[in-house]
Formats: sequence, C-alpha cells, structure tokens
Amino acid sequence: MVEERSLKVISKNTTFFNKVSDTLTKLLIPTRIGINGMMINLKRSSVLKSYEQFKLTEQTDDVTKTAQLKNRYEENFTLYLESIDKYIMDSIYKKVKNNTASSFERNALGNYYNVVHLKENEYLEYKYRKQKFLLELDYQSLVANNKEKTLKKYTLIYIERIDSLYKGILKNYSIKLADGLKATRVNQLEIYKNIFLTLEDYIKNVLPIKIELEGKEKYLKILDDYEAYERFTVGKLDERDFVEKNMILLGLSRVLFTHSLPLVAAEQCYNKLLRDTRNLITTTKKTEKREDVYKILLKLIEDYNVKLLSTKVYWDRPAEREEYKKFWDAYSKTNSKEEKEILSLKRELHDTSFEYEKYIELRQFYKDKLCDLGAMRKVKNSRKTLEGHFTKL
Repeated sequence: MVEERSLKVISKNTTFFNKVSDTLTKLLIPTRIGINGMMINLKRSSVLKSYEQFKLTEQTDDVTKTAQLKNRYEENFTLYLESIDKYIMDSIYKKVKNNTASSFERNALGNYYNVVHLKENEYLEYKYRKQKFLLELDYQSLVANNKEKTLKKYTLIYIERIDSLYKGILKNYSIKLADGLKATRVNQLEIYKNIFLTLEDYIKNVLPIKIELEGKEKYLKILDDYEAYERFTVGKLDERDFVEKNMILLGLSRVLFTHSLPLVAAEQCYNKLLRDTRNLITTTKKTEKREDVYKILLKLIEDYNVKLLSTKVYWDRPAEREEYKKFWDAYSKTNSKEEKEILSLKRELHDTSFEYEKYIELRQFYKDKLCDLGAMRKVKNSRKTLEGHFTKL
C-alpha cells in the first residue's frame, strides 16, 4: 500500500518574489494535471489488460500461469493506485493551495485528509479507506467525463475491489465490537455509528451499480428492503426515522455482509437499536408519535427474531436458548398479527426485567398494551379495611 507524503498547507507570503512564484505555479499546474492524467490512464489500461488476461487464464487448468498473471495484475493495480495518489498530491493539492480548485477538488482533498488522519491510530481502517477513496475518485472522474467504453470494462474491477474493501472495513468494526473489554462506552457508540454509516454508504453508492451490472433477479430477496431504504434518502430525518433506517440497513446486511458483519456483531447492533427504540418510546410524549415508534419496535423485534436469532446456532447459556426456542416455536406457528404482538410484548417484558428500575414506565406501557389486547387483566389496586370497606391504595 502506497504511503502518503505530508499534506501541510503553508500560508501564503505576500512578497513580490512569492507573488511571481504563485503566478508561475498557476501557469504550470495545467501541464502537471495533463501529465498526471495521462499516467493514470496508462496505469488503468495496464490494470484492465492484466485483469482480463488473469481472468481468462483462471478458467484453465494452468495453475502456474494463473498465479503469474494474478501477481502481475496485483502489481499493476498497486502502481495504478499510486498514480491516483500522485495526482492528488501534485495537482489537486497545488490547485487548492493556489485557489484554482473546483468545489469537487476541494471536497476530494478534504476527504483525503479525513482518511489520512486515521493512519496513526487506526492503520488497518486507514489502509482500507485510502484504497476505497482512490478507487472512488477515479470511478467518479470516469463517470463525470462520460468515458463509457472504459467504464464498461473498469466497473468489473471497481465492484470487485470496492466490495472487498467494504467487507474489510466492516470486519474490522466487528472485531472491535467483539473486543468489548477494551472498548469504552463512548468508543462502542462510535463503532455502532461507523457500522451504520458504512452500510448506508455501500447501499447508496455501490449496490445500485451491482444491481445494474448483475441484474435485479440476483437481488430479489432484498429489493423490498432496498426500496424501503430509499424513502430515507430525501428530506429531513428525525430520531424515529434514523432508527427505522438503521433497522433496514441491518436487515440488508444479513444478506450482503453475512461474514463481514457476523451474527455476533449484528446481534449487538440489533440490541443497540432495541435500546434506542425503547428509550424513544419512553421519551416521546405525544400519543400519535409514540404509537409510530411502537410500530417500529414491533417490526424491529420481528426482524431481530426472523433474520437473526432464528439462525443462531451457538448460545452462551443453554437456558437462554431454551427460552428463545419456546418463544420462536409459538411465534413461527401463528399467523395472527395480534398473537404475534402479544408474544413480542411478553418477550419484551422478559428482556427488560433485568433492568427493571430503568424500564418501569416502558413496562407499564407494555402491560397497558397487553390489557388492550386481552392478554392481561388490570387488577384494582385496593385493600379491605377491618370495617369491611374497600379503599384505594
């Protein structure tokens, strides 16, 4: 992986000689951009050619030749990334410094800084994100310049590589979540946030390309969830919308990132969403809005059980597994919406009993719902005096 040089911006000096130097630099920048652009095109062409040769040989039984061509492809790919990195360093950086950069170029350099700052403390994430950034930058430039002929070939490599990088990033976050002893609560919240942001970035920027490239038929299983997610790409989102959006993203991840965001990490993410939704029910005072959050909770409980817990094989505690098995047997056998709701609420009462004081108000809300559904009876809170009269407690 190519390492970056220092990107420190030096403030301008207003002396005559520096002004002359700045003017000359501005004149020379277009030439430098042309040279860098030419180098990127050459390196990209080499990658495309070596990739095609490798893929053709991969279909044969010639293991030695396949290995040689794969190594050549990997070497060319590294040189290609280095050429894009050089373009940022020698061209965009200088254009920003001399106030000749476009808004796209300024944003690109800002994003580059955001990636580079990870290097010191998060090297693995830095490695993945830098490659991802460089690939996306070149892909976007090809799209912007309508290089359709090159794009047709390049997209195959782009998707293969970018897919692998997203999986690496999510796998890294999953490992961090698993190492709960070292992660503070603040760090864990940051990891959860990064997981959902990475999933959304993938669904928004990569999945549409894959669907167009590979066809809708391959993604029929997730098209409904994908279309549901698209509702949250426009307009201002409130806290309830964020919970629902993240719930959809997690559901999509169970198909797209089964191994990169394994069951243990996904379970922690679902529990995080359940905690957020419970707190939202408690803090939402308007009845109508609270009911909307409650509907999200029921859908979240269903997703959690159907898409995750029903596939869970290994449980830390056998008793917990037996409890869940009873719930799942009853839940999967009923088609009644009301019965599913009753089972979900009883499950919630069980799960929140371990933090009884924290969820007193929420548990009462659940009990009221169960009473409305006829699954629980309200008992009058009264006592009988010695004289035989009943008084309220």
